[in-house]
Amino acid sequence: MRQLVIKTTAGLERPEATNQAFTVAAAAVAAGAEVSLWLTGESAWFALPGRAADLALEHATPLADLLDVVLAAGTVTLCTQCAARRGITEADVLPGLRVAGAALFAEEVLRDGAQALVY
Repeated sequence: MRQLVIKTTAGLERPEATNQAFTVAAAAVAAGAEVSLWLTGESAWFALPGRAADLALEHATPLADLLDVVLAAGTVTLCTQCAARRGITEADVLPGLRVAGAALFAEEVLRDGAQALVY
């Protein structure tokens, strides 16, 4: 099975890009792909409970619902440095979400058969 690694850097300031990354991740999970969603930059805030509900986009599935899909059957990772810059600790994040750094991201995208997308 091919792995899809999605890195999103946008947050509330770019709702369409943010929602698109989460939508593609959830759709890939639903299609049976192995999905790894990385929250970096302003997307780091969505690692916190309740924060995904802050993004509302007309004609789009709510971000919180998309995040739940990926958490249930994929992997969601918060960038270590992005978390530190925002004062977010591992104790703060949603259950099932991990905090990891660039070495793990590089390992994931360099695996044979992996496809990486950046939003």
